[in-house]
Amino acid sequence: MSRSRFRRVPASTTRRPATRARAGTTRAAAAATLAAIGALAAVPAVASAEQVTITSFDGTKLDADFLPAEGLKAGEKAPTVVMTHGFLFTRESTESGLLGLLGQVPAGAFRKAGYNTVTYDSRGFGRSGGEIELDSPDFEGRDASAVVSYVATRPEARLDGPGDPRVGMSGASYGGGVQWAAASRDRRIDALTPSLSWTSLVQAIGRDRRLKLGWWLPLVGGGELSGLAFGAIAPQGPELGALPPELIRLSAQAVLTGKAGPEFTEYIRARSTGEAIAKVEAPALIIQGTPDTVIGLDQSIEMRRLLRQAGTPTKVLWFCGGHGLCLTGTGGEDVVRPRVLAWMDRWLKGDAKAQVGPAFEWVADDGKLRSAADLPLKPAGEITAQGSGKLTITPLGTASGLVVAATRALNAVEAPIPAQTGTRDVVGVPTLRLRYSGTSTDVQSHLFAQIVDETRGVVVGNQVTPIPVVLDGREHTVERPLEGVAMRVTPGSRYRLQVSDGSNVYGLTTGVGAVDLKDVRIALPVGDAAGTTADPTFVNGVAGTTAAAPAATTRPRRPGTKRIRLKTLRATGVVLRGDAAKARRVRVSLVVSATTAKRLKLGSRTIATKRTTGKRAWSVRLRPTAKVATTLRRRASVTATVRVSAGTSRTAKVVVRR
Repeated sequence: MSRSRFRRVPASTTRRPATRARAGTTRAAAAATLAAIGALAAVPAVASAEQVTITSFDGTKLDADFLPAEGLKAGEKAPTVVMTHGFLFTRESTESGLLGLLGQVPAGAFRKAGYNTVTYDSRGFGRSGGEIELDSPDFEGRDASAVVSYVATRPEARLDGPGDPRVGMSGASYGGGVQWAAASRDRRIDALTPSLSWTSLVQAIGRDRRLKLGWWLPLVGGGELSGLAFGAIAPQGPELGALPPELIRLSAQAVLTGKAGPEFTEYIRARSTGEAIAKVEAPALIIQGTPDTVIGLDQSIEMRRLLRQAGTPTKVLWFCGGHGLCLTGTGGEDVVRPRVLAWMDRWLKGDAKAQVGPAFEWVADDGKLRSAADLPLKPAGEITAQGSGKLTITPLGTASGLVVAATRALNAVEAPIPAQTGTRDVVGVPTLRLRYSGTSTDVQSHLFAQIVDETRGVVVGNQVTPIPVVLDGREHTVERPLEGVAMRVTPGSRYRLQVSDGSNVYGLTTGVGAVDLKDVRIALPVGDAAGTTADPTFVNGVAGTTAAAPAATTRPRRPGTKRIRLKTLRATGVVLRGDAAKARRVRVSLVVSATTAKRLKLGSRTIATKRTTGKRAWSVRLRPTAKVATTLRRRASVTATVRVSAGTSRTAKVVVRR
């Protein structure tokens, strides 16, 4: 599908000598300061890199390195991979294997595989200017577009059209989140491999108003130091933006209370890509860590849902790594790197033989890699457990766990999970339900739920979930999803649920009191990997498929994957044009999301549909009913997906009849 309607961002570049000047004393002092908090590893830049300054949409200067693919001869062109770094780090970290545990593939591996690379310091970090905006689509997303525009000016870069390079993005954590921020607004981006990324930054930083202080406090402090220390020696002059003062103020308030207030939550929410991920058309390999205590597995499940809604080819990989401690087996860089490179080969080079594997692979808590045709797995029942008991609440509850990983709690109400007669895969999000009453000096309080693997002596995935409770002496009921898990449950497995009064992952327990947990219930989702069906949009990417891949010089095209804004629809409808050379009949439909259909009370997700003769070029006018058209005109932000049963729908040929 054509993606000619991308947002163009002005970008200017200044090239500098190949060897970066070093301010030895200043940089050593800065590095020593950051090392003291264990937040930053400074890795030397590649000496042969061509160093440039890219000017973003608002004048912010981005410090970047360009390197052509290894062995690229004069006059030859190659696809390009754009990379930035994790929070606290600089672009030098993308050149090393330092962040392999985060799912970061080093830039050198891409160059060896035949890709140009551009690595850059995100705004506010390293030697780039501006303030840190937490991967906001309106800031860091547009910065990435400026980098893409720069790539289009390189003689080594393969182009799909004027100003439109063949480009993919790769990176972990902060370098993963920026990919959604960019691709949700820039259609020039052709492939994504985000590791440890998010839909909701609010959910990543905390849950139900409870902050993950073990992570957030050093991130804020380290981010400020990183931006100031390296910004002081920026080649274009001192860049001392770092974190915005407003974020520092809101973070200080949250740290003092241990809870995220409405102002803090809204600030973070406004910088999340959120449901705009459903606008992403670039094929995406989503990489998430099972023991990651910052960004849970549930976020990758939500990403998959949004991309399915968009009709975007997607693969999900859960590995044992990330922001946390892998305690149950291997599954780090040796799992991630070959899949990332294969994904780029498939979607950037158009290599039909690239072995990207099935659409969902995961490393369970036994350390073994398994696969299925899609995520989520086909439901195959639940494993349930029930318990009750009384629990005291004191600040000593904070002693449970490490700041970045949950451990078994000494003070907890427990519910043994029944042993199973067969082997079952629990892959997804468990649900907890509490019926309780209690009192505390902190009436609006939290309890903490986790699943303990008694056989291995660890908490599953290091994951603990805060459960909001009201301790006013009256009886209440609360139901919450827990953090996602990947468990291989066998007849020999022994698990139990714990509900405790605190966790070091979330900081200090401030209240003192007691709670009577009258009924504690957990439901673990069981999946049928073998019975899970594949998403048709992914069929060209499955290993061993005989379906044809796009030619190396053309952009991947996917039938029925076009989105239009609905505020323009009138009773006369919208005219769509496309092609389907071999199909006898073509069905064209306008489909809204299930959420939109429910919110607008439409009765059906399909708001208009029509069949037409499958000539090489077809044209069809779709008309919603007058009632539906009136409803949609009032919703300026609503979009619909054009679904075509065969062939393609051409964006450039959409004609709206007013």
